[in-house]
Parts: sequence; C-alpha cells; structure tokens
Amino acid sequence: MRLIGMLDSPYVRRVAICLEFLGVPFEHEAVSVFGGFEKFQSINPVVKAPTLVCDDGEVLMESSLILEYIEATIASGQSLWPSDTTEHQHDFRALSLALAACEKSVQLIYERKLRPKELHFEPWLRRVTGQLVAAFKALEHEVQERQTSFSGPVNHASISAAVTWQFTQSILADVVLASNHPGLVELSARFEQMPEFQKYPPDGPGI
Repeated sequence: MRLIGMLDSPYVRRVAICLEFLGVPFEHEAVSVFGGFEKFQSINPVVKAPTLVCDDGEVLMESSLILEYIEATIASGQSLWPSDTTEHQHDFRALSLALAACEKSVQLIYERKLRPKELHFEPWLRRVTGQLVAAFKALEHEVQERQTSFSGPVNHASISAAVTWQFTQSILADVVLASNHPGLVELSARFEQMPEFQKYPPDGPGI
C-alpha cells in the first residue's frame, strides 16, 4: 500500500500515525497537491490528500474512510476504537469535533493564503473563525472530561485531537489561543513525544 500526501496535512498525518499504531505496513510518498499537482494527478486524478493506493492499484480517499477500510480488512483485528458502545459514542463525538476544527482551520488558511486580501469576504471569515473557535472549545471540554479517551490508550479521537491541535497552532495560533486550551496543549506535547508521532513529523511546504 502507498499513502500519498504531505505530512503537513493533518489528514495525511492522521492516517500515517494511525497505521503505525495499528501495525499496518505501508509506503509513504510525500507528494504535494500544490507543488506536485501533476504528479499527484497521475496517481489520483481527483488530486485529494490523503490518497491510499491499495495493493491491487485501486485508489481510496478521505482519511476516515481509509482508516475504516484498514481496520475492516487489513489490521488483523486491531482497532483504535473502544469496544464499549458508550465510550465508542464519546469517541465519535470527540473525533467529529477534531475533524470539524481541522476543516475550519483549512478553510481559514486557504482564505488567508490563497485568496487576495482585497477579495476577502469578512462575514465569511468571521463565520468560519467562530466555527473554528467553537469546535476547539468543545474539544477542550472533551479532553478535560473524557479521561478514558484522552488519558488511556491511544485511539482515533486522541490521535486526531493531537494532530489537529499541532496543525492549527502551527499556522493559526493567533486565532486559537493556547492559553484557553490547557488540556489540548498537554495532550499535544505528550503525544508529539511518542515514537509513532515522531516518525511522521508535520513536514511539508505549506501553502
């Protein structure tokens, strides 16, 4: 299997780290959707990261679907989801917040970096910023209150929360203040010391 995409994408990094925790072997190919557009297009015409090229050549997309496929078919019974149904629901809630925060971070970064300043639409920027701040506020609450999910064994929710926090802080620290999120600060610092995280650092060209 081949995982295509740059590790400064939180979606790509999330998949790489989860595969490492699951013990699933893969090759990572650092191809940018910007600087390497034509090369990426030759692998996946949709040019969407992450892209997973299966052993038979079929191409999969979307980080959550890729991970669902891996756990269903390749991970030999390993899972980063809890077996308890209530805890599973809680982890779904936390993961959905992390992914929402990730999505809004990307939207805000694209607006700041790719659209000329004179074309910025301030009502839209305010709306996305409000959604981003709200997602991290709720995720911070989950980290503080859900000790099983965030202080126990690593899982999809905790991995994605740590990856998303690092990503947002690397570019939007002026929008999402670390002082308001001590639980996420501690979680990120702890997880970034893990070998699985250090093996896949958030390196890339940015936007």
